[in-house]
Amino acid sequence: MYNKEPAGRLTEATTVNPQRQPAFYAQRHGVGWLVSDTVVPYPDAIARMETHVGAMAAGESNELVWLLEHPPIYTAGTSAKDADLVDARFPVFRSGRGGQLTYHGPGQRIGYVMLDLRQRRKDVRAFVNQLEDWLIAVLSNFGIEGSRRPGYVGIWIANGDRMDKIAAIGVRVRRWITFHGVSLNVDPDLTHYSGIIPCGVRDGGVTSLAKLGLHPTMEEVDRAMQRAFASTFTQTDGRR
Repeated sequence: MYNKEPAGRLTEATTVNPQRQPAFYAQRHGVGWLVSDTVVPYPDAIARMETHVGAMAAGESNELVWLLEHPPIYTAGTSAKDADLVDARFPVFRSGRGGQLTYHGPGQRIGYVMLDLRQRRKDVRAFVNQLEDWLIAVLSNFGIEGSRRPGYVGIWIANGDRMDKIAAIGVRVRRWITFHGVSLNVDPDLTHYSGIIPCGVRDGGVTSLAKLGLHPTMEEVDRAMQRAFASTFTQTDGRR
């Protein structure tokens, strides 16, 4: 299923035919929500996103947010550096998303966001800002103050004199259709980050809701993400 890459090198992802995953689907505020209740192999997710984004560009499918988890993997964005791969203890895939190296695995909620900016606002920077606002609002549901960090993408938590990252963002836009998206650390194994320099950041750590003493179920996280998405993306995009 995976292409294991020798340590110190990055490679292209192998795309395979997506397998049907047990999932829940609903429409909210004109956007479809797909929630997979089993881990989805990364190549399968990429293939499914590519198919859906192509259909959206052709006017044959609606906007979609897909919530899921992946088996343990490292993914490399378009800015990834070989030197940031310390130990390829998990499969490594070069992804078409923006950003550098990151980790995905069980206990981390992935949100793949497929929106049509032709019908919203043709501004990629504004879209990324909305994703950050979304994650900050999700964290506030659990009493956590997430913040931006100047010069970096993602959401961070103050930890004494340093900042720890709790959520990452990596997107791609094709013909004004967005895909890829965000990852929020709910309760992943944070030791799995030790094989990389996450997002190329050497002066900060990584954290999770569990490390902060919170233990919501993934269903509770999903509900918070859906509520916060509605308020973030329907009040600011000027469309709905």
